Amino acid sequence: MINRTKTSFNVAHLPNIKEQMFAWSSNMQPVAWYDSNDYSHQTNNYDAILAVGMQATEDLVLSQTSLRNKLGTDWLFGFFSYEYNGGWETVSATNPAYLKVPELCFFAPQKLWLLQKDTLTALYACDDNPADDFAMMQLSTLQKLEYTKSINLRPRISKEAYIKYGLNLKQHILRGDIYEVNYCMEWFAEQVSVSPKHLFTSLNSIAKTPFAAYLSMDNLHLMCASPERFLARNGSRIVSQPIKGTTARHEDAVLDVAAAQQLKNDTKERAENIMITDLVRNDLSRIAQKGTVRVAEQCTVYPFAQVHQMISTVVADCASNVSSLDIINACFPMGSMTGAPKQRAMELIDNYEVGQRGLYSGAVGYFVPNGDFDFNVVIRSLVYDSQTKYLSAHVGSALTAAADLEKEYAECQLKVEAIKGVLSNKQPLSTHHGTKIL
Repeated sequence: MINRTKTSFNVAHLPNIKEQMFAWSSNMQPVAWYDSNDYSHQTNNYDAILAVGMQATEDLVLSQTSLRNKLGTDWLFGFFSYEYNGGWETVSATNPAYLKVPELCFFAPQKLWLLQKDTLTALYACDDNPADDFAMMQLSTLQKLEYTKSINLRPRISKEAYIKYGLNLKQHILRGDIYEVNYCMEWFAEQVSVSPKHLFTSLNSIAKTPFAAYLSMDNLHLMCASPERFLARNGSRIVSQPIKGTTARHEDAVLDVAAAQQLKNDTKERAENIMITDLVRNDLSRIAQKGTVRVAEQCTVYPFAQVHQMISTVVADCASNVSSLDIINACFPMGSMTGAPKQRAMELIDNYEVGQRGLYSGAVGYFVPNGDFDFNVVIRSLVYDSQTKYLSAHVGSALTAAADLEKEYAECQLKVEAIKGVLSNKQPLSTHHGTKIL
């Protein structure tokens, strides 16, 4: 177990402490930043977490075996990519990886900062003085950056190809191979120079989601505005919160309430949500104590900054000797990003998508030394390789037997236009009122 010195500071007098924490980490590597954006209806252990630095690059955890050996020794921050093959359902990716991402990558930080209400706690595994860093933090600012030219994201496949592959997937559904599949497409730009920290700040200031994350690991940068929790462990209790069902919010309060109610009563959206909830129940039953898997809430509609989301919460209890990695393996990848049944849906995703997903549809989060963990679902995100100058964004939607491919494609267009708006600093993440956005 790594020994860390603990120092706490009162930050009640610092209303911009999150911005200062994030700005302070600008010239550090690696960096993991998680922001709950103060959502009271999404239970998070911390309001924000900042993890920076490590002893040496060879300390990066890049395999399942090394991760198992590291768990329980220290805090670990990082990700599982969609192509991580540690789970019960595995598919060997046959598509090209346009952006090189390892299956998993974690690091134990030298400096860790945990924000809980008015208390900021530093946990240091180095000799630096947290008080000195805290003083520097209060002087840190991240200046707004305007891009001098727009960044044009291009689709990896044409509309015609999307419709063709989508129709093929619907045939699989009609034949009974699957009930639902999450079909995604990539939009990308090559040889572009961006500031990942500024892009994340812009994304997060608009979306304000409870599982927002920024990761910077060498040349790989993730800017994520996720509203969805994949999986969390708190002692023996396991929680998963799949999302299926989204509608835009309205400035008019009456219209906004009506939109939320319409989503709550939408037969198609409820059916998709219930289908994935059942899949999560099945996944959790693999590691849970008998009789403990239950749906704590079903198809509850919650308000977010730009959208209403339909969320279900599935909980379970596991024995104390069950490994945290075994719990994740039992549920990965998350059913909300694959479809059902999961194995066959993943096989068809590999058949009909034309590139690997990488970080998209993966999970970002952290492990605590006592075995607890919390991971999001990587959606509503940009991924950037600062060495190759490749910028990537994936969008997608759930296809069922009743899916209208023209409407599904239009939904994908809305989603990518919202991302493009962040790149151009011209429009918010949510674009047209009354339509599905992200």
